[in-house]
Amino acid sequence: QVQLVESGGGLVQAGGSLRLSCAASGRTFSNYVMGWFRQAPGNQREFVAGIPRSGNTLYADSVKGRFTISRDNAKNTVYLQMNSLKPEDTAVYYCAADTSWGPEKKNSYEYAYWGLGTQVTVSS
Repeated sequence: QVQLVESGGGLVQAGGSLRLSCAASGRTFSNYVMGWFRQAPGNQREFVAGIPRSGNTLYADSVKGRFTISRDNAKNTVYLQMNSLKPEDTAVYYCAADTSWGPEKKNSYEYAYWGLGTQVTVSS
């Protein structure tokens, strides 16, 4: 089992940037595929980005070209660099992990482990 702790959320103006971090502990981090999801009030949790152990990353259409997911296996950490933020990006952002990858691994039920989330608020 792996434990996940997100950090880096906060309040930012539209057009600004934030970098979220997710620190993992408990198991060999490099064995896991990682994802970021978000949930705004009244909405379902939605996929943002995913990264396998190695290979191509995956993004939601709404964040392509603005967000970048990356991982540092030496630090047991996955990152989400968010640029050109918009008010509609406001949500609680969650880090997720799983042991298997697929080319369209975008559903929350496909990830077994979750952090508690970090709030991102983008003001207009």
